[in-house]
Amino acid sequence: MNIEPVAFYHSPLKGKFGVPRQSGLAPTLCGELHFVHPYDAEEAVRGLEGFDYCWLIWGFSMNPESGASLTVRPPRLGGNERVGVFASRSPFRPNGLGLSCVKIEKVSSGILKVSGADLADGTPVYDVKPYIAYADSKPGARCGFVDCTDWEKLEVNIPDELSEQLGEVLSGTLAELLAQDPRPRYHDDQERVYGLILGDYDVKFTVSAGKVFVRSLEKC
Repeated sequence: MNIEPVAFYHSPLKGKFGVPRQSGLAPTLCGELHFVHPYDAEEAVRGLEGFDYCWLIWGFSMNPESGASLTVRPPRLGGNERVGVFASRSPFRPNGLGLSCVKIEKVSSGILKVSGADLADGTPVYDVKPYIAYADSKPGARCGFVDCTDWEKLEVNIPDELSEQLGEVLSGTLAELLAQDPRPRYHDDQERVYGLILGDYDVKFTVSAGKVFVRSLEKC
C-alpha cells in the first residue's frame, strides 16, 4: 500500500532536537497543519470544530532509513535498557509512523491549528482523526515500564533579558521543552553547550545538577 501525505506540519521547532518525546508534554507549543490539494477544501474538515482533540498519523521523516531493530533503548529507562520495538514509542520503527494526540485550537479551510504536538517543522501527516473520549480514554490502564520509572523535570533558568527577547508565549514554550531534557539520556557533560532551534532563534543552553541554564539567543 502506498500512502501520501494529506498535510504538512509547520512548527517553531525546525529540527528534531528538542521536539517533545510525547505529545502533550509542551502544551503551549503551537503549530499548523497545512493540507494539500484536494484536502485543503473546507469540506474535508467540516465538523472537526466540534472536537477538542484529534489524532495525527504522521511520518518520522527526519530519521535515517537504516532499518528498524527488534529492540530499542527508551529514554525513560535511561537509554541503556532494551525493550521490544513494539513495547516502545521509539521513532525507529518498521514503517516509520508516529501517532499523536493534539489539542485543536482553530479549524479553517486548508489549515488546522493545534497545540501540544511532538512533530518537527515539515513533518508529513498522513491522516487526521477526531479524539473520542469514550473509545480512546482508558483510565487505570497499565503502562508497562512507564509505571515503574520516574521522570524528573529539569528546573529551567531563562535570564529576564532573553525571556523578554523571546516574548511571553515563546519563552513559556521554551521552558516546557527544556524541562523535558532534550539531551540523549547518556549525555551528562555539564560544560557542553547545546543548541535548539525555536522559531527564529538558535537557543544555547547548558545542563548542570538538574537545572537548565539558557546562555544566549542567536538569530537564525
